[in-house]
Amino acid sequence: MDEREVAAAGNQVCNFYSENLAETAAYVENYYNKKLKVVKSADMPFENSPHGILKHMVNEKLNTVENCVDIYMHLLPPGQASGKHRHLAEEVFFVAEGSGYDLHWDVNFDVDIKFSWTWEQEPKKYEWKRGDFVYIPPYVSHKHFNADPKSPARLVVCHNRILKAMGAAWYEQLEPYEGYNPDEDPLDLLAKYGMR
Repeated sequence: MDEREVAAAGNQVCNFYSENLAETAAYVENYYNKKLKVVKSADMPFENSPHGILKHMVNEKLNTVENCVDIYMHLLPPGQASGKHRHLAEEVFFVAEGSGYDLHWDVNFDVDIKFSWTWEQEPKKYEWKRGDFVYIPPYVSHKHFNADPKSPARLVVCHNRILKAMGAAWYEQLEPYEGYNPDEDPLDLLAKYGMR
């Protein structure tokens, strides 16, 4: 069988390209006319997650026009720390309030037939305060600490959403924040710590 015969082999037919055109038209209509371009603070939901108390500012489930990143505010009560986690996407955060530090356990990896991952046993410490911008490389295990026993800290955290669409979100919660109870209401927790 020559190359032309191989190219012409098979009897399956489809409308993939035409369907894509129709799906794109519907998406564009929805994108420009039905998705949020402004998310009001009162419409941003709170969550008590294993990582901490979060206020979701931009998330794919909030129906915003933003398609590339998720952004949340991480609210750290006085003297408390977040959970420890890692994810394949890099992370950046801006310190809107407070002071503290991060511990980062750097990742090492090898590529042979498959990826092989290990993490440093000893973390690196990075101190931060209001107005600072912090970068966390991909898949680095990390934890945030509010160093002030009297005042809260607020971090505005941004994650790349594109890897999720590519099938490589890979979020791992390595340990929850101390005292985490999934049944506690985040609003009650904020009131408890004088943050609401």
